[in-house]
Amino acid sequence: MAILVKTPERVQRICADIVQHFQNKIEPNGFKGQIVTFDRESCLLYKNALDKLLPPEASEIVMTVNGNEPEYKPYARTRDEEERLLERFRDPNDPLKLLIVTAKLLTGFDAPILQVMYLDKPMRDHTLLQAICRVNRTFSLLKSYGLIVDYLGVFDDVAKALEFDDKSVRKVVSNIQELKNKFPEAMQKCLAFFTGIDRTVQGYEGLIAAQECLPNNTVRDNFAAEFSVLNRLWEAISPDPFLSPYEIDYRWLSQVYQSVQPSGGQGKLLWHALGAKTIELIHQNVHVETLRDDLETLILDADLLEAVLSNPDSKDAKVIEIKIARRLRRQMGNPKFKELSTRLEELKNRQEQGLISSIDFLKQLLQLAEELLKAEMETPPEEEEDRGKAALTELFQEVKTDSTPVIVERIVADIDELVRLVSFPGWQQTLAGERDVKKALRKSLFKYRLHQDEELFEKAYGYIKQYY
Repeated sequence: MAILVKTPERVQRICADIVQHFQNKIEPNGFKGQIVTFDRESCLLYKNALDKLLPPEASEIVMTVNGNEPEYKPYARTRDEEERLLERFRDPNDPLKLLIVTAKLLTGFDAPILQVMYLDKPMRDHTLLQAICRVNRTFSLLKSYGLIVDYLGVFDDVAKALEFDDKSVRKVVSNIQELKNKFPEAMQKCLAFFTGIDRTVQGYEGLIAAQECLPNNTVRDNFAAEFSVLNRLWEAISPDPFLSPYEIDYRWLSQVYQSVQPSGGQGKLLWHALGAKTIELIHQNVHVETLRDDLETLILDADLLEAVLSNPDSKDAKVIEIKIARRLRRQMGNPKFKELSTRLEELKNRQEQGLISSIDFLKQLLQLAEELLKAEMETPPEEEEDRGKAALTELFQEVKTDSTPVIVERIVADIDELVRLVSFPGWQQTLAGERDVKKALRKSLFKYRLHQDEELFEKAYGYIKQYY
């Protein structure tokens, strides 16, 4: 086997496959990888092959080197030197993407940014279980699973590879095919909420029809829970031709899911950030003819306002509600708009429970819209520019504890500086922009040892996406 696994053609093909897989599935989400080779000689062979496909700084070997081994001398490091290298690997902004190992870092290595292990070494039982746990550490809400790419057939029989009494431990590994098998059922569970809805209808009409199938928080919670399962499956499988037949329906469900997010973060909705591949899919299909927001025209035109009130229509009220909620989400984190967000959610709840008439609901929506426009006009441009820092400051003040290592102002200033450095107008609409901003945020949080707080990352990124 030692001779066969080192065949030059095999090494070259595997390294080409690693690069393609990493660039398509792992790197877009900002994660990194580990390559486990047969022995130390294999580490050198892989490194040489990878350097022909990637910049040399993208990969590094970590191995044990004895004093009388000149061929491995370039990789001899002191404990401090090795720890500095691993800190670079943990840094989302560092160009080091792949670690090549054979025995080191298979147990006890803590790097939540590590998502994929490319396995080309026989392992089993506790050694294998400990090794695959390296990639299964969660890292913000964006990483809920690890991936193993098995080049040696280690997992051909999972039951034998992980021969334990506890059946639950055997289930620690699922073949990607099992995820594909689960996907159609997960898709149907989500679509079942919208039986009879024409999913080809665009604009407010299509959105309203979909939202009418989610009439209250309980139903919306149930939909959010089912869609969260579907979203995780999509992120794990994508990109894969298998998903092509489901793309249109999945994009539609994603847009409905986004549209039912409570303004200001209130409500019981099981909301989580969509994965990078899902966001890219939505942005690929968002065109110039986006939904028009003409609240100003409606509120400021007395004749138009009177016409709407004299002939109330539930669809008109729903459109106004969607427009208000969308604007309030843009103001998330600004204390001036929190009270308006709370009032909107309370108003929606009262309407859903039948506590107010449709005309009263419409009148109160219009009153809320008027106050919202007034609050927007009273927000000076300079305050608009500082709202990002203000929102982040408020967030970090909330999570600050006695053990917080630095003052909040310094954390916020670092995040603000890095994000402004990498962001550009419209970055939220591009995969590259979102990836760079997420990396900048991770780098800042890691500096202050706050990178493992999943909820903090998501909230901070939400504010950054809103204000920068």
